[in-house]
Amino acid sequence: MALTLHEAFVPNAIQILGGMRGIIDKAEAHCREHDLPDSELIEATLHEDMWSLPWHVRACWVHSGFAINLYKTGAFSPDFTEIPGDWDAMRAMVDDALAKLKAVTPEFLEDISDKTIGFELGGKRVLEMTGQNFLLGFNQHHFFFHATTFYDILRHKGVALGKRDFTGIPRVIGA
Repeated sequence: MALTLHEAFVPNAIQILGGMRGIIDKAEAHCREHDLPDSELIEATLHEDMWSLPWHVRACWVHSGFAINLYKTGAFSPDFTEIPGDWDAMRAMVDDALAKLKAVTPEFLEDISDKTIGFELGGKRVLEMTGQNFLLGFNQHHFFFHATTFYDILRHKGVALGKRDFTGIPRVIGA
């Protein structure tokens, strides 16, 4: 049986976002347990020239449900207008990404798989790809990069996290 575009991306993104939801809870609890201001983690980066924690949540949102919804228009432009400022805003953004992904049908992704999607930045179309290549060769890579960096920042700051926190709940037979 061939793997559909939906199966190649949507369930994996849902699983990782579920892990992120739990990681946000653990990060907030870490601040409370260690009497740290939330800003100690929320403003943290891996390096001074990298984005802070909330930007990575936003990027995961952008490169999952938001991006797929834009495919209908034939163009994708990242939206970083609203960066979540606290734990609740991060949870809400993850929840919104999850809801958008759960609404995506396999038929929709198959319908756009061969259509041209343009990447627009600053009002200019800078590259074009098929929907399939855009999802699997662009958005998926960015999604996993930002989810990993989100995890890495918190792990670096001492939050007790392991691989299972990152991967979320695996998809099993009968579930």
